[in-house]
Amino acid sequence: MTTKKKVLITGGSGLIGGLVLKNLGHKYDFSALNRRAIEGVPCHQADISDFDAILPAFEGIDTVVHLSAYTEDVYEWEGTERVNIRGTYNVYEAARIHGVKRVIFASSGGTMLGYELESPYTEIAAAEYDKIPKVWPLLTHEMPVRPNSLCYVSKVFGEVLGRMYSDQHGISVLNIRFGAVLADDKPQMRRHYPGFLSQADAVQMVERCIDAPESVRYDIFEAMSDNRWRWRDISHSQKVLGYAPTGSADVYDIPDKGGRHQVNMT
Repeated sequence: MTTKKKVLITGGSGLIGGLVLKNLGHKYDFSALNRRAIEGVPCHQADISDFDAILPAFEGIDTVVHLSAYTEDVYEWEGTERVNIRGTYNVYEAARIHGVKRVIFASSGGTMLGYELESPYTEIAAAEYDKIPKVWPLLTHEMPVRPNSLCYVSKVFGEVLGRMYSDQHGISVLNIRFGAVLADDKPQMRRHYPGFLSQADAVQMVERCIDAPESVRYDIFEAMSDNRWRWRDISHSQKVLGYAPTGSADVYDIPDKGGRHQVNMT
């Protein structure tokens, strides 16, 4: 009988965390680190910014899926520093102390949103398709980051911190640059169409990172569905992880105007 991997998930009460627990609970031995209890899974209740409080949750864990993040105001420093900077450091340090083999970090496509200041990405984000050339350069995970807010600066910090812990402590660190994962699982605004990531594809990316070979020591993976107007390159994710998106923004009509939306771009 094969022993299930012991996987600790932070931020399990969020949209992506809930999807992962619901859809992969049969495959892994999940536990959660969360401020409030999560039904159906052992949950260590603590604030991610309190190192001593969260440390016991990492004992005996094989893999950590770090989804916890402050996204209420992408320009607010206090919440960003407490959760995304200090909290992420706490996760890596607790993982080191308890010998966790792999940390999967929820980064974001927001680390590259500064490129929207340039053509043709400005026009793609605005859905001005008559102004877009037939072919445009896809941005890869190897290109310089260009975050457009403090929240996404903190995601860059998480990626770089993970590099240090991988190099110095031998932890396998896989960063997922999530696209727009939406509560109703369909684009609500024009700017969602390039970076849309269906709920099923988001779960698939997490699963493939959990199951990736141990030889994958550090890497960054762009995560979007099979969208016609995508401008970030997912070929590296397909090659290394076998990622095969099944969703697409293209099956939904593009609205005339942007509307209110609920988005998780952790």
